[in-house]
Amino acid sequence: MIEIHAVIEVILSALWLMLPAYIANPTAVVCGGGASIDFGRNFVDGKRILGDGKTYRGLAGGVICGTILGIIQMNTSLAGRFGGFTLLAVFSLSFGALLGDMCKSFIKRRLGFKRGAKFMIADQLDFVIGAWILTYLLQGSWFIEHFTATTMVIILIITPVLHRITNLIGYHVKLKKEPW
Repeated sequence: MIEIHAVIEVILSALWLMLPAYIANPTAVVCGGGASIDFGRNFVDGKRILGDGKTYRGLAGGVICGTILGIIQMNTSLAGRFGGFTLLAVFSLSFGALLGDMCKSFIKRRLGFKRGAKFMIADQLDFVIGAWILTYLLQGSWFIEHFTATTMVIILIITPVLHRITNLIGYHVKLKKEPW
């Protein structure tokens, strides 16, 4: 019999580990604006590389906010309970989340999706996959120790729900033009 306490503990641990990535993504929207990362250039197919929604200010703001949150997490008593971080781990989770989002934008442009167009599943999990890949590449042993198969499955289940909630909030406070 699975105890509810143990299930809640695993869910909270998964959320704790993903917080730097979870924060980097929406704070990039809040901090965004200014010069686009692709400088308005087109790819060889004649379509924008990333689009106006991916800016240097958003990238920097998201990475900084996610990293700062991770540093705060490193220095709380909860770090021992839910998992400690290294500075490189919190940076790679934050930066990787935004790289994943940019990779998805690149693919969306190639497929003819306009900025803000709904791209199911990829819109909800792009930043998770990006965070995981970069963290694994830069902090492989830390990643393997903390991101168990159970933790990863929980993150893949919970993230679309959290993503939807944060996007609805962003839409209602006029930070996003679409509620997805």
